[in-house]
Amino acid sequence: MLHTKTSQIEEIIGEAIAKARQYKEPQLISVVDQIDYNDPYQFMDNGQAVDDHRLFWKSAEEDFTLVGIGTASKLFATNERRFREVQSLWNEIREHAVIYNRYGEKGTGIVALGGFSFDPQQGESSPWEAFPDSQMTIPAYLLTNKNGQSFLTTNVLIFPEDHQQQIVNQIADHREKILNYSQRDLRLPERTKAVEVSPEEWKRSVKAATDDIKKDLLEKVVLARELRVSFQEPVQIAAVIQALAETQDNSYIFAFESEGEYFVGATPERLAKVEKRELVSTCLAGTVPRGRTEAEDHHLGQGLLNDPKNRSEHQFVVEMIRGAVEACSTNVHIPGEPVLYPLRNLQHLYTPVRATLDEGYTILDVIERLHPTPALGGMPQKESVEYIRHHETLNRGWYAGPIGWFDDHNNGEFAVAIRSALIQHDSASLFAGCGVVEDSDPEAEYEETAVKLKPMLSVLGGC
Repeated sequence: MLHTKTSQIEEIIGEAIAKARQYKEPQLISVVDQIDYNDPYQFMDNGQAVDDHRLFWKSAEEDFTLVGIGTASKLFATNERRFREVQSLWNEIREHAVIYNRYGEKGTGIVALGGFSFDPQQGESSPWEAFPDSQMTIPAYLLTNKNGQSFLTTNVLIFPEDHQQQIVNQIADHREKILNYSQRDLRLPERTKAVEVSPEEWKRSVKAATDDIKKDLLEKVVLARELRVSFQEPVQIAAVIQALAETQDNSYIFAFESEGEYFVGATPERLAKVEKRELVSTCLAGTVPRGRTEAEDHHLGQGLLNDPKNRSEHQFVVEMIRGAVEACSTNVHIPGEPVLYPLRNLQHLYTPVRATLDEGYTILDVIERLHPTPALGGMPQKESVEYIRHHETLNRGWYAGPIGWFDDHNNGEFAVAIRSALIQHDSASLFAGCGVVEDSDPEAEYEETAVKLKPMLSVLGGC
């Protein structure tokens, strides 16, 4: 059920073409319809009949899912001011866009989804050639599922030379394919091979880092490693994100397709959320596995709460986030002690941060101040990132970078892209990291990363 009639679409497009010709520049239009409830995974799968640029986001804490198909516009930035540059591009688009949205629900209208690399100064591009340093996409078609309701946003960039009926016909054809396309069975991939990338070299890098920390070169550094897997056939991304959503219910589920490759994951770590100027951030650092019994689970959790190394690592994150949030917010509230945050395979130390975002600031201002947190880079921030750049055994690309969305009402949410994989047709690279401090044991840190790889391995051929 679409509430916007074909005649209305024709009229909107006709007016946009006239305006584009008058001002001799493209005109972005955005039309929001409420539709019958639409399954987001089937919508994602259907979208490949329209475009090989698809985007997926599912909240960890509420019934809220975004699925984008195709591109109306992309926002790129490649320098150290990338967050501000993307914000500037977004402001310009929002100022000139014509939006038909009588519902006003968050995540409808013009919405940008995408992410940023961990380190814009990383010199190596492989294997991330398909993913620019910064890429936020306003999709051509956006499904927003919220509290059991579905909305379809159609975004079109109109050029002066466009023809009205041709665009109307194209929209009708695309809507038919993504909303009514014949369903197919979604199957998880069958893994044929799994190879750890230089595990002994990685352990040596952890030992070298502990030595450098003892020399006071830095206080903490997060080091990541890679696992490469192969499959019998190309991966069905909709099947993977559906399985992640079913098994990792306390995590943000995300997938970003670029040039036919996918960056996908289930991350428990929110970076920041803004809704009606209310800001929420998360301190999530310190990790142990879940227990096999309730008693063992409780024992492991209490051990984590009382472990000096993990509590110190957690406090690093708390203090850094406090400083970043206080720089652009008021009414900042942070509990004095962390609690446990349980996932299917792991449990973490968790401290929520709440505040009111000051006028004139946006979620990208917050992300710029937060990224990378000590949980993803280390302490001090600048020194740890430089250390990773020169000593880590892989190119992180978008791994551990900020990924998320924002809309034209200044709502948005970003998470940290951990527990993730870069899928390239019939192969994938999986990533996991851990915080290294003075007394870190390389073998113990290696085992921690092995546990962190399990959520992605479970949907990419089994553990």
